[in-house]
Amino acid sequence: MFKHLFVDHPRSVDEDYIEHFGVASKFGVTMIWGGLGALVHAVVPGWCITTGSDTIRRLNKIMVEQRSAKGQAVAQMSTVDWVI
Repeated sequence: MFKHLFVDHPRSVDEDYIEHFGVASKFGVTMIWGGLGALVHAVVPGWCITTGSDTIRRLNKIMVEQRSAKGQAVAQMSTVDWVI
């Protein structure tokens, strides 16, 4: 049960628990900030006009592009032949 809750998912995204905690925490805070901006925009449409969409774009870039690049780098490292 411990492994399922704390190890399996971070490993599936090539992170350990501490790395995953940091990334997920940053995502959570960023989503809250973007959500608050969207709520402000709902009340006063002239304020925080692009805060919500900017937040979504930024998080998507981090999650999709950077994680994909990290995965490619890990795959490249695992295929390197060592010559001694």
